[in-house]
Order: sequence, then C-alpha cells, then structure tokens
Amino acid sequence: MTTYKDIRGTHIKTVTTDPPAPVNGQMWYNSTSQVMKGFTSNDAGSWASGTAINTARFYIGGSGTVTAGLAWGGQTAPGSKVTNNETWNGTSWTEVADLNTGRRSFGGTGTSTAAITAGGYSTTNLAVTETWNGSSWTEVADLNTAKTNFWTSRGSTTVMLVYGPPTNESFNGSSWTEIAEPNTNRIQLMGGGADNTSALAFGGYTPAPAASATTESYNGSSWTELSDLNLARGNGAGLGTVTSALCFSGYNATTSPDYPTETEEWNGSSWTERTDHSTNRSAGGSFGTAEACFLIGGSPPSGGALTTVEEWTAPATSTVTFTAS
Repeated sequence: MTTYKDIRGTHIKTVTTDPPAPVNGQMWYNSTSQVMKGFTSNDAGSWASGTAINTARFYIGGSGTVTAGLAWGGQTAPGSKVTNNETWNGTSWTEVADLNTGRRSFGGTGTSTAAITAGGYSTTNLAVTETWNGSSWTEVADLNTAKTNFWTSRGSTTVMLVYGPPTNESFNGSSWTEIAEPNTNRIQLMGGGADNTSALAFGGYTPAPAASATTESYNGSSWTELSDLNLARGNGAGLGTVTSALCFSGYNATTSPDYPTETEEWNGSSWTERTDHSTNRSAGGSFGTAEACFLIGGSPPSGGALTTVEEWTAPATSTVTFTAS
C-alpha cells in the first residue's frame, strides 16, 4: 500500500527507488535510503550556433556525438542526391570518403567511426545498406523491401531498427527481419531508441500533408501508443531513447509558421516544450543525445539547402537531498 509523509502540509510520496524521470518540483521520500529528495530544472535548455557543414543539403543523415560526428548523403537541390560524407572532430568538419550510392530520405545510425545507412531514394526507392568503418563505406545485406521517408532507432552497425511503411525491419549485423508495424503507419516520422528491441516513434504524416502528433514505443515485439506531441509535425528531426528524447524542426501545413522551431522533450511519459531553435527548417539531420545534440542542414521555407548547424544543451537539473536541521 502506498504511504505518504506529511512535510509542512505537503504530501510526499514514499518510494523504494528514486523515480527514473522526475519532473521539475517533484519531491519524494526514499524508504530504502530513508531520505527525502526533490528534483529541480532551472531552465528550458538552449540552442547555440555551431560550425557549418561544408556541403549544403537536406534529407541528410547523421551519427555520433557533439564532439565526434558524421554527416552523409542528402539532397542539395530538387533531383540531386549526393554521396558526400563529412566527419566532425569537435572543432571542424572534414570531407572524407563518399557513400557508394547517393541517396536522400534514408535511415542511419552509429558513431563517427562505425555507422550504418539503409534505404532511401536515388532515382527510385532503395534497399541498399552500407556500413562505415571510419575510412570507407561497404555494402552489406539489403533491406527486404526498398523504402524511403522512414526513421531508425539509434543503435549501431549491428543493431538497428527501421520503421515506416510499407514494412518495419530489424537488422542483426548480417540480415534484415520484418517486425510488427506501429498502430499508426506514418511517413517522414521522427524517433529514437537504443537498439532493435527498444524504440520510440513520433510525428510524421498520415498521409502527407496531414501531420501527426502520435507517439508510440516498441518493446521488441509490439507497439504501444503513448502521449502525443504538443505540436503535430513531420519531416523534422528527433533522437534519444524511450525514456529521454527530443523532437525539433519539421513541417506542419496547418500551423503558423508552418516550419516550426519548437523543441519538445520526452521524459518517458509526456512531452514538454523547451527553448526554440533559431532557423526554420525541415528535412534536417541530427545526432547526439537528448542532453547534447546537433541539428544539421535542412531546407528553409524559401527552399534550397542549408549548411547551418545548431547545438542543443539540455536544461540544467539536479536532485536535492533534504536533511533535518
């Protein structure tokens, strides 16, 4: 039975372990350690200008961290699909070995020295999968079904999940296997996840240009609907895990502006609006974590491609232990 401690008229919930995703102002009494604790978040996070990529493009892929990243593929103008590949060392971008197949609107994940990309569009939908070893790209097993305009979990070169119609597939390092479809099929959705048994999918179009706010999580066998985004959007950027994620940028034909800059943060149960980024854009790439990440490239409302990079820093938070005086 749940019990409470009365602290100056405030009901404090008793728990045996600290909550995994507390909200600002939340307090609790940990009966295991026999201390009362509180959680504070003292700002809404921030975006800052970063170093521009060398080649302007949208529908671009990214992987790695804010100190060691990789950006590849995409589109520089309508009809053009590029093979360009750049690495980030925390200070500057350097062009390195190109993809074997130019593409846009694909899936990808990994680090700056070990990445994977799958599917996308060239002159037709692709099933081609390539892996990056830090110096070159190598073709590996194709997807079972050629596809584009989908999203991927943030796994590794041996663990990745792609979701979005017509089929969802899981990669084990050597082959692809079809898995359960989400409850709501969408294209150009965003998402995150740590591997092929734990993923989060949000937003997208059902069908375009009707933007969706739907959020679903995957547990390795089935999808469960969760709390919606505050702002429906598709063709944006997102990353993180099933308990800590970000959604930003994108396009929604029914909002003003229709290229939103709103940033939303997921804590495992709900979305909270955070600080907006500066440049309106859709089809940008992203990499990093929900605590520190990059938004790279994209296409602004006026059209064309961007080299613009913005860097996200999460809200400063702390857990405070209260002691008797």
